[in-house]
Amino acid sequence: EDNPYEALMVNIFGTKIIADLSAKHGAEKFVMVSTDKAVNPTNIMGASKRIAEIYIQSLQTCPPQEGRSTKYVTTRFGNVLGSNGSVVPLFRKQIEAGGPITVTHKEITRYFMTIPEACNLVLEAGAMGVGADIFVFDMGQPVKIYDMAKKMVKLYGFTEDEIEIIETGLRPGEKLYEELLTSKENTLPTHHPKIMRAEVNTLTNEQICTHFDELSEIIVEADEFSLVAKMKQIVPEFVSNNSVYEKLDVKR
Repeated sequence: EDNPYEALMVNIFGTKIIADLSAKHGAEKFVMVSTDKAVNPTNIMGASKRIAEIYIQSLQTCPPQEGRSTKYVTTRFGNVLGSNGSVVPLFRKQIEAGGPITVTHKEITRYFMTIPEACNLVLEAGAMGVGADIFVFDMGQPVKIYDMAKKMVKLYGFTEDEIEIIETGLRPGEKLYEELLTSKENTLPTHHPKIMRAEVNTLTNEQICTHFDELSEIIVEADEFSLVAKMKQIVPEFVSNNSVYEKLDVKR
């Protein structure tokens, strides 16, 4: 939330560069790994990933370059247990240090899957995608982060009196519950019981490229609020939460 320029350069323009090069060099498939934070985003990260999704889908409307036709596929899922940045290694480190365990809010919930599950489903979705697909994974039931912390304390053989769990407050842009689909989206079943195809609003490549040109101009101007305002224009459902950019939603 503190670095919207980095989110824009990496998640949006970084994705664009690799996607364009895939078409140029005739890659058969391009699979983008997105996030449930892209659904009704409340932060810069989620909004930037949603814009990247829109660009990826728009490429399927472009004519093939020199007879080549790359199929663009997007996968969207939640947190991966044990991955870099996951709460599990963090909690383990905090417990081994004698505590306390820190959670941002007692009611915060997240979807989780294991690393093998995530890898297998990404590969399956990539194989079955025919272009402009957004695949949503069945993540099961969301889990309370606070309950996960309590279970880890117990598994380590401690009591909650020995390892304290404290609330630190929601971080800028953070929301209590993640979603896998927006209210305007529907899902269609696929032959895989854990993979659904999402029906989402799309833009043409010409439309999204016009937005990208305007984003590029704003980068030169170095105005963070103008940049975020433009992101909100591209993703109308982007409503900031616990963030300095909430004032843009009031104006809107």
